[in-house]
Amino acid sequence: MAASNDSAHHHALNQIQNPKHLGGQTRGRHARRPQGRSGNTGPKLKAGLTTLAATGVLLGGTVATAPSADASALTIGQRALKVAESKHGDPYSWGATGPNSFDCSGLTYYAFRHVGRHLPRTAQDQYIRVKHISYRQLRPGDLVFFHYGSSVYHVGIYAGHWEIWHAPHSGSYVKLERIWTHEVWFGRVN
Repeated sequence: MAASNDSAHHHALNQIQNPKHLGGQTRGRHARRPQGRSGNTGPKLKAGLTTLAATGVLLGGTVATAPSADASALTIGQRALKVAESKHGDPYSWGATGPNSFDCSGLTYYAFRHVGRHLPRTAQDQYIRVKHISYRQLRPGDLVFFHYGSSVYHVGIYAGHWEIWHAPHSGSYVKLERIWTHEVWFGRVN
């Protein structure tokens, strides 16, 4: 798609997807559906559809969905998180760094190496290397370090909703699990 068509395409998608363009509605507890309509057929929606048709986005009478976020739009951590998710079910093996078995820091080592970032091999050394962040700064793809006193003994990749992807222990496998303690520190790989 040419640059001008690309710009028009994004503008048209914004017209449809941005709630401020849907008949004046806004998100939140004060949002209301326009009275007397089962759907939005306002002028801004029609303008957006016209632009989509003009840029070749209408296919077979339907509007193509907006493209999903591609890998370049994701943070390094989010890309590493996807790598860790793809290892779901792979067995735990002490000292293993993949590609088919892992220990806890081996999984984080592998996931970040796979997206172009080199981390040290152990959880303790990974904690020393990363940028330390607060809970309020925590986002999916950041590392969660479990500690006892000043010693880090476990690491996982934060998935959101107080859950991590990790390789927990011998006899287990890579899985998504709820964080079980508040004795954790957080770090971000840049």
